[in-house]
Amino acid sequence: MRTTKPITVSLPHDLLQETQRVAREEARTRTDLIRDALRQYLVSRRWQRLRQWGAETADRLGLKTEEDLQRLLAAAHARREAARR
Repeated sequence: MRTTKPITVSLPHDLLQETQRVAREEARTRTDLIRDALRQYLVSRRWQRLRQWGAETADRLGLKTEEDLQRLLAAAHARREAARR
């Protein structure tokens, strides 16, 4: 059973040439290069979305500084400890 699925991607001529040049320089196939570039993009996008969520959460909680975050975490920890007793 095949674990990959071929797709067709159209690239502008200059991007294709650069892709081929970099693939040759790194002794890789174009497929490997494009696959890695897409993986990096997806990882970057996930981190970007996580940073956005963090910023929105900080705004919602009124966190402006690192000290605000430390106070919030300390209060949560104290509540958890009190609930255990």
